[in-house]
Amino acid sequence: MTALYQYPPQTALKRVIPKTRIYDSAKASTALRERFVREVDQIVWAHKLAPETLNLPATAAVPEIQVFRLTLKGDSLHDDILRAIDRAIPFLVMFELLAGERIQAAAAFKRPSDAATGKWVVFDHMRGTWQSRETQRSPLPVAVTLGALYEGMLSPLMPMAPVAGEDVETRLARAAQIKAKEREIAQLQSKLKRENQFNIKVTLHGQLAEAQAEFEHMKTPNRGDKGTP
Repeated sequence: MTALYQYPPQTALKRVIPKTRIYDSAKASTALRERFVREVDQIVWAHKLAPETLNLPATAAVPEIQVFRLTLKGDSLHDDILRAIDRAIPFLVMFELLAGERIQAAAAFKRPSDAATGKWVVFDHMRGTWQSRETQRSPLPVAVTLGALYEGMLSPLMPMAPVAGEDVETRLARAAQIKAKEREIAQLQSKLKRENQFNIKVTLHGQLAEAQAEFEHMKTPNRGDKGTP
């Protein structure tokens, strides 16, 4: 699955969104406005996935899913622009980025804030690989609610496979822990290469082995340890 989906015709909107609307809603700084001008040619609200267009019930966290198609002026797009759009749009957003003959899927997990009504918590943006615009699109994931559909649509963009009983937010938290552990391993390996004292090298070897074991467990939690909390 590519995270590029074949959306049903009844979901199509194809409405151009003025950049000024995003600026104003996101309270964009001058620097961010300039980045929009440099990097974005056009923003199109391409599809609306909602109870009335898909005949799927909404959930409290996922009332609708919007699909935005961004035509780029160059070959790349800064995450600050995606963050600004997600801040400006009070719904879940899936992005398609178009650069020449290439296309890339992108999205951030987004959920309503527990602390402030009407506010959203936006996680880091995830991206698929750049592909040809002619790439065959996948059908939408099978789902019984818009909430389940949203999780299914995000899944191909996430850095590792889920484990049993793991929701999207837990999976993303595990991904962040894995990244942090990768950095720790790289730092220990660097220290080990520079260190000349034998006793310190022994200590570092032990720390590295422990970190690598923790890293492997994070990637595949509960493997071979059934019954462990």
